[in-house]
Amino acid sequence: MPATKDEFDELLSFELHEPADILDPDLLYTIPELARLLQGLPVDAELSDFNESVFIDWAIPWMIYNQDDLVFAEPNDEDVVGLYGLADE
Repeated sequence: MPATKDEFDELLSFELHEPADILDPDLLYTIPELARLLQGLPVDAELSDFNESVFIDWAIPWMIYNQDDLVFAEPNDEDVVGLYGLADE
């Protein structure tokens, strides 16, 4: 159900990070790891399944928006879907 803005004490603006501001140029990350970094968390932070799902929901559009700055690698581990990192300049 929609909520009116006056129900909240504070409304925050979106702060989308540039890939180079949060990713190490020498590393590749899974989507859950990227999602944590976008929230200012360490890549190995423990999250509930619900929070991880919400963070991933935010990460995927960010990845699409920043696709020109990112690269993709097929992982060696069958349990990992993909690895993503900064494109070389």
